[in-house]
Amino acid sequence: MKPSNVLMLPGWQNSGPDHWQSLWEKAHGYQRVEQHDWQRPLRGDWVARLEDVVLGSDESVVLVAHSLGCILTAAWAAHSRNTHRVKAALLVAPPDVDREEVRQMLTSWAPVPLQKLPFPSVVLASSRDPYCRPERAREFAAAWGAEVVDVGPLGHLNADSGLGDWPEAHARLQRLQALAAPTPQAAA
Repeated sequence: MKPSNVLMLPGWQNSGPDHWQSLWEKAHGYQRVEQHDWQRPLRGDWVARLEDVVLGSDESVVLVAHSLGCILTAAWAAHSRNTHRVKAALLVAPPDVDREEVRQMLTSWAPVPLQKLPFPSVVLASSRDPYCRPERAREFAAAWGAEVVDVGPLGHLNADSGLGDWPEAHARLQRLQALAAPTPQAAA
């Protein structure tokens, strides 16, 4: 898989230069899915943009989502007819957009889509995420059919968490990509 077919899906307000997503893009050539409004995200607009990028890719893609990007992945998968173009997804720090204080900030994002994802996925969650309780992250992962990994008390798993380029998570992405790769017999 070409690096440009690994799609970065940042959350609300985008991922800054010290965020692991930005560092992975710079180091590995992954592609960010740019949204037209990072400050006032509208679910329908973000879903349509992801659909455009997936359809514009010359081969299957892997999604690497952070925060609201996780909810975007689930919302897109619940409605798209092109989910077969996604090989796998790494879903990091999904926020609970059903919580009142989050719903007030992100008005078009509730409820959290809880349909099974039609591709292999892993949820990386922090036991101290201010936007999602650990039990809710496990609930999301179970509904999505995803493996869930508790990475410890690291906050929202963003630049403020001090993760740097977060090699442990990148190794998890590489394992997920290998798992989703077609076997030689399946490709024949």
